[in-house]
Amino acid sequence: MGIPRQLLRQLYTFGSLQNAPAGITFELKNRLLPVELVAVRSIVLNGRPVPPERVKLHPEGGELLAPADITAQQPLSFGLRQRMDVFFDDVHLAEGHHELALRFEVAGFGELHLEIEDALHHGEAEEEASNQVPHCDRDDYSSDLVAKRQRFVEEVSGVTLDHVTRFSFDAARTRGNIENFTGVAQVPLGFAGPIEVHGEHAEGRFLIPMATTEGTLVASYNRGIKVLNLAGGARVVVTDDAMQRAPVFVFSKAAEARDFRAWVEQHFAGIQACAEATSKHCTLHNIDTYLSNKFAYLRFSFRTGDAAGQNMVGRATFAACQWILERVDTVRNFYLEANLATDKKHSQVNVMRTRGKRVTAEATVPRELLIEHMRVTPEALDYHARLGTIGALLSGASNNGAHSPNGITAMFIATGQDVANVAESSAGILYTELTEDRDLYLSLTIPSLIVATHGGGTKLPTQRECLEVLGCTGSGSVGKFAEIVGAVALAGELSLGAAISSLDWVSSHERLGRNRE
Repeated sequence: MGIPRQLLRQLYTFGSLQNAPAGITFELKNRLLPVELVAVRSIVLNGRPVPPERVKLHPEGGELLAPADITAQQPLSFGLRQRMDVFFDDVHLAEGHHELALRFEVAGFGELHLEIEDALHHGEAEEEASNQVPHCDRDDYSSDLVAKRQRFVEEVSGVTLDHVTRFSFDAARTRGNIENFTGVAQVPLGFAGPIEVHGEHAEGRFLIPMATTEGTLVASYNRGIKVLNLAGGARVVVTDDAMQRAPVFVFSKAAEARDFRAWVEQHFAGIQACAEATSKHCTLHNIDTYLSNKFAYLRFSFRTGDAAGQNMVGRATFAACQWILERVDTVRNFYLEANLATDKKHSQVNVMRTRGKRVTAEATVPRELLIEHMRVTPEALDYHARLGTIGALLSGASNNGAHSPNGITAMFIATGQDVANVAESSAGILYTELTEDRDLYLSLTIPSLIVATHGGGTKLPTQRECLEVLGCTGSGSVGKFAEIVGAVALAGELSLGAAISSLDWVSSHERLGRNRE
């Protein structure tokens, strides 16, 4: 089982080549898969072999090693995202471009060959480093380094940091969530609800944490929640679950790409087994193939448990692609992501095929409740919804509702979601109808709601507390969280839709949202 050389290049940290006091050094970082290194065969610098006795390897968190220390009997574990510094003694490089070639053996992959070209710049690099935010690869979260960064910001900007520097948790808790940690951005947090939810995963009443700087937002959602509760609550269901990675395979001619599509369909079971071997939480359920020119775009769709799963599906797809490349000799090139997964971007393919959770929330609101609490009739709301749908169509918008991304974003910030996923999660399909009893049926489908209750920012102290308030921690809780988010979004559509329909929108913002100086 091999790895293409263009992917192996990801092991090298470009720009890390530099002269050290006793020689030169550069950095390797495992950006591919966790492996065991069983041998270092050779290292060549600018066409000349480097004697093994002049080479030292320093894995992150480990001891300094010589190539001879690494054997099949004593392999070196090289984990995902782990760094390794490589040193050459008694070597000094001039400024300019230099070539490195490394041959090493990895358990399960055999002998691999890494070839790269990097540039060395002496004075410029040192001057640039002195003007950059202080950073340390080994321990970037120590209190001393955080304080050093705070002083650096104050010196460069001339601003004394006060609120930014006040936080209540160990800076090390942010490892894996942010680099150059310097402090916190405190966003106001309010609670709405509780909202009554009747779902397949969420059943009961839930207080809703919302982090926002927009006046009237929490009040608006609270208003919608009140009326939904009086109407018996929101019924919510998750109808689909998928997370994608979309590699592209390059061929010499279009016919080879077409034949490759058939080959993938015939060998789905083998591809699936290889992908799922990378994680017990990752399940591959289908591969869509899109052909264009001489290219084949594969859109791998996975289920990822309680994690949002973008990194998880990246590893799984990478492993599956290696399995494919070993068996198909017509592939001329390959890239792990080709923008068809549309990560952090809205797209029609995600509206149709789902990315994250596909959630539908619905409720029937009695006529009397709307008139008494919202000052609007079902007919007025329904008519306005139809006019809004035409406006969305004319504008090319991906959402014909009022503002579902508003509540989604506020909940994302409060609970540690990747806020950039609002790009996909902003799509919404709102539907209303009048019942035979002249009540209002209201339904909202969010086709690509990307949420998690495990991993990422969900482990941070404040965000974890908010998830605990919702009861959305532990294994199997992501469906519950998705249903609660769907219910809250529906409450927001009801509230703002009624405010606009009753001409109460501007007056509410003037009363609650004015913060002018």
